[in-house]
Amino acid sequence: MYLLGRLIETVVRKGTVYLVDAKGKTWRYGDGGAPQVTVRLNDNSVSRRLFFNPGLALGEAYMDRSIEVEDGDIYDLIDLCAANMGWSYGHWLQRLRGLASRISRQLRQHNPIGAARAHVHHHYDLSDTLYDLFLDADRQYSCAYFMSPSDSLDQAQAQKKRHITAKLLLRPEHKVLDIGSGWGGLALYIAQTCGAEVTGITLSEEQHQVSNRRAAEAGLEKRVRFALRDYREETGTYDRIVSVGMFEHVGVGYYRDYFRTVRDLLADDGVALVHTIGRADGPGATNPWIRKYIFPGGYSPALSEVVPVIERLGLYITDIEVLRLHYAETLKAWRRRFNANRARIAEIYDERFCRMWEFYLAASEATFRHSGHVNFQIQVTKRLDAVPLTRDYMFEWERAQASQSRHKNTNAAA
Repeated sequence: MYLLGRLIETVVRKGTVYLVDAKGKTWRYGDGGAPQVTVRLNDNSVSRRLFFNPGLALGEAYMDRSIEVEDGDIYDLIDLCAANMGWSYGHWLQRLRGLASRISRQLRQHNPIGAARAHVHHHYDLSDTLYDLFLDADRQYSCAYFMSPSDSLDQAQAQKKRHITAKLLLRPEHKVLDIGSGWGGLALYIAQTCGAEVTGITLSEEQHQVSNRRAAEAGLEKRVRFALRDYREETGTYDRIVSVGMFEHVGVGYYRDYFRTVRDLLADDGVALVHTIGRADGPGATNPWIRKYIFPGGYSPALSEVVPVIERLGLYITDIEVLRLHYAETLKAWRRRFNANRARIAEIYDERFCRMWEFYLAASEATFRHSGHVNFQIQVTKRLDAVPLTRDYMFEWERAQASQSRHKNTNAAA
């Protein structure tokens, strides 16, 4: 308890943590002010694990109920700690653990095709009902785009698809490749809105089945096709390439393979857009609990790790946009929906699974609010003149589509 107490004292400077040990004794840490969270240890033996490896042990202790959060919930505890610790280089404990993790990260992000399939299966081939219970109606499992704090999740995800499509300069005759196509929402949107022919590829068997079914139900099976295939297995030439929420699964040792594949598949006058979680605080390492239980083989890159690879392959970076708090708001909506449907999810899985996902969503939201995580949208081309001189084309197309959408909704309501 002494060592754990010293660690909490080091971390919590603003706000208050009340720690109740297994014997019922209460310890107070912090300045005594708000926010305040009470944590109860059901087993004092967990204190050693929490001290030596909090990044892994806190999540595991919550999953197995060695700790309980009172006068708040697990998000309140993680948010309080993350707000105090800030970016990964801001606290000596994070710097030390981050250095050790970076040394071994190449091995932990070993993602040949076979391993990549296994990693995708671990997270994306869960119960079909699970994702329906916390995602939007289109099953967009990536950062939404909030144009207003009052936007609903479904509205923000529709705006995300529109925002990304605006950067692709699409025409009906274009052939589009969607790398990591998920449940098919973006590919279907592109085909419906722009008339383009889209090929989506995924390693998730569940997503592959659902997306092809959705294309058939929409009457778009002749223009939208989905394949169960790794990006390194793709052939042909595409006018446009888009990838949303997939690059985080590539691994730092495969960035060259990824962008070389994009370059080789892209037409000479083509445009590619990569949307990925990223680090504003520079290169780091994946949290050990996230790596073990949620995204094995995953890593969110810093721009300084991605840009040199693109440069060396002879591609032009024609636009970069940084989405800051959009993912925090997305995760907040997911977390609330998950909690609202928790009883139904527990029927599909069990209590331990629910606590694991509560921790995952809470930790991810706090990371985007306080710990230097953002989203990057990186547009690349093979020719310097492949896109217009200014970014006006993005805004003009996006606004025109938004106006059409409002007009349709008004007519439907009438």
